[in-house]
Amino acid sequence: MTGLKVKGVSVAIEEHQILDNVSLNLEPGQLVGLIGPNGAGKSTLLKAILGLIPCQQGEILLAGQDIEQWSLKERAQKISYAAQGAPVHWPLTVEHMVSLGRIPHLGPWQKIGEEDHAAIQKAMELTDSLHLAQRITSTLSGGERACAMLARAIVGNTPYLLADEPVASLDPFHQIQVMEILKDLSTQGHGVLIVLHDLSLAQRYCDRLFLLHQGKLMASGATAEVLSDENLEAAYHIRAARWQDGGESFLIPYKRSDK
Repeated sequence: MTGLKVKGVSVAIEEHQILDNVSLNLEPGQLVGLIGPNGAGKSTLLKAILGLIPCQQGEILLAGQDIEQWSLKERAQKISYAAQGAPVHWPLTVEHMVSLGRIPHLGPWQKIGEEDHAAIQKAMELTDSLHLAQRITSTLSGGERACAMLARAIVGNTPYLLADEPVASLDPFHQIQVMEILKDLSTQGHGVLIVLHDLSLAQRYCDRLFLLHQGKLMASGATAEVLSDENLEAAYHIRAARWQDGGESFLIPYKRSDK
């Protein structure tokens, strides 16, 4: 069995129910968007998949096997993670920080070799962060740090990549660039799951969407179905304008609904 599957997962933090019986699946070769209003449980779901927070109930399967049966190193070889606004507490250069993404692929006491250096170079080029290589990570702007953190996630060349708001704090050029990078990764056979607030980008680039609302899965499937007027009003209390250009569909929220 292939794929990453979340089956009936519930998570509570300090007696507050964050996720309630949520299921989703991520297959190789897909770019899947996880959307929903603030507080819907999107980031919590990513952390639950990664084992960073415990689940009350449900199971997470990787290649048909309970993820708890995989060692931490094996998980890191299969799933990489770009966290939202992740702080860096050590005075590392960007190149050094990106190189940490290669650690799961090294043996005990094994040093980074030529293949690893080539992967680091490629990841930094893809994310437009090569010119930051010798900068101390803590001195970067929010957008620069987001690009560098994405490079660290990409450099491991894992089958699955999870990214929490990878375009947050980026200018429009880099938002489009990052979405194109993630889309390209999916077409190369990687399974990519990303948290997004920009519904226009979600519609343009994602193969499928999962819509969370108040900790529950409200809708899932093709982007056009999930981003229906009814779902946008129910989950976000907004209305959206829609149009087509050059055979491509576009969506932009433009007003709050009266409901």
